[in-house]
Amino acid sequence: MPTATARRTTDAVYLHPDDNICVAARHLAAGETIEIAGGRLTLAEPVRLGHKIAVRPIRQGDYVRKYGQIIGQAISPIEPGQWVHSHNLINGEFVRDHAPATAIPPPPVPIEGRTFLGYRRASGRAGTRNYIAVISTVNCSATVSRYIAQRFDRAALRDFPHIDGVIAIKHGGGCGIQYQGLQHEILNRTLAGMARHANIGGYLLVGLGCEQATAGYLLQSQHLVQIGDAAGTRGAPPTPTRSASEGLLTPSAGEGHRGLAPLVLSMQDQGGTTKTIEAGVRLLAEMLPRVNDVRRVPIPASEIILGTNCGGSDGNSGVTCNPALGVASDMIVACGGTTALAETTEVYGAEHLLTRRAVTPAVAEKLLARIQWWLWHTALYGVEIDNNPSVGNKEGGLTTIAEKSLGAIAKAGSTALTEVYEYAEQITNKGFVFMDTPGFDPPSVTGLVAGGCNVMVFTTGRGSCYGLKPCPTIKVASNTPMYERMSDDMDINAGEILAGRPVEDVGREIFEKILAVASGEKTKSEQHGYGDEEFVPWQIGPTL
Repeated sequence: MPTATARRTTDAVYLHPDDNICVAARHLAAGETIEIAGGRLTLAEPVRLGHKIAVRPIRQGDYVRKYGQIIGQAISPIEPGQWVHSHNLINGEFVRDHAPATAIPPPPVPIEGRTFLGYRRASGRAGTRNYIAVISTVNCSATVSRYIAQRFDRAALRDFPHIDGVIAIKHGGGCGIQYQGLQHEILNRTLAGMARHANIGGYLLVGLGCEQATAGYLLQSQHLVQIGDAAGTRGAPPTPTRSASEGLLTPSAGEGHRGLAPLVLSMQDQGGTTKTIEAGVRLLAEMLPRVNDVRRVPIPASEIILGTNCGGSDGNSGVTCNPALGVASDMIVACGGTTALAETTEVYGAEHLLTRRAVTPAVAEKLLARIQWWLWHTALYGVEIDNNPSVGNKEGGLTTIAEKSLGAIAKAGSTALTEVYEYAEQITNKGFVFMDTPGFDPPSVTGLVAGGCNVMVFTTGRGSCYGLKPCPTIKVASNTPMYERMSDDMDINAGEILAGRPVEDVGREIFEKILAVASGEKTKSEQHGYGDEEFVPWQIGPTL
């Protein structure tokens, strides 16, 4: 993470006094002389934007440092001005001092009075969008769910201006799994998290009828009800309809809020594709007036649950967009809200900086347990987490997983780690939290959204275009050339930091954008219609 001592020029960024490398802020030519770290440095070879340059001699076997932290070991001597990358740097072995709960930061200075215009749900949660969802319990019903949702295009919704859309939440699983096994429970948590999400005003479950992931078990185990809205309903809601095979759908008394029994359709009970589609269309048509009859109201910023993710990262992601998002994350926490970090495989190698910030040793141990699980899990398949940086990451200047992870955790800012959650588990803590997810963007964001995140901020260096309905996704670019090349996909240009704009200034811009988007401003991914195909629950284990 950039420190107060980070020194920037238009040529390169020197992040920490302990570093023996700097990071190119533009494409640099061989023989070019730049000013960095209080001296002058002549490049021995061309170095691209985001890549590393040695600023002093590094011997074979020496540790290479960035952000003041070890990112790997040199496998050959490296002279000042030489390019540092995978030809002369490996992750290597070194001991990290996890020191659980030994560096707990003090609470941030509170930010009072900030609000957004959101939807107050009967559950007490705050929504930033108002969708209707058609949720497939199994892949076998995915096409039918899509056909039902497609019947409610913008023309069909013109008399319902307060509904953002009807979306089909479909996936590739739901059968060929052990009943009540790990895959089943993760899928259940994920589907239930989407159904109860504050950005969903109503939903319909659609199954085939013979799948392992039955709607009945989903509803019973997760205590699902229709959310409804807390205020503004002008008429009585329609009586919910259920299929004959789902006769056990009684809302749990533990829900503590007004709820309607969920709507469920089984293709086999309904009599096939066409009849299920028509039944689904009728049910949603009855639902439309109720879901539309809700208005945005002022809601404290303390009810933002911010999901953070990075994809297509480059060597400047940890210099620009991620620390800027960290500033915004700290501001959300200062408002009394929640910010969630994820992607466990992209925390590995930097987890010691998080465990030290944990509020208790028990919270730190939860994170370390997830790291150990990943080491065990990947070893089963002969895979090493050390090889996580992708081809695109390496093209952008990232060399080792330690380097990638140190940059990635900057998204979480500087506040205390208050809790660690399982994948798609409901996020209930305030402050900075962590969720165990893969590093692959679709299942990672899916888990965060299912956990309750109502706004996402997604940083990218190479240029990811990701979005997932029903949660708006703000894109932050790490560098100006990519931002200009893909400006219709990027919401904010953090590359301005390389030209001298303060990280804190960009962080405040991200914070203000979060509140604006939470109030209804459309992100670039929403304008393009992203989010219908990007729901990907994490699947662990064999397909039977």
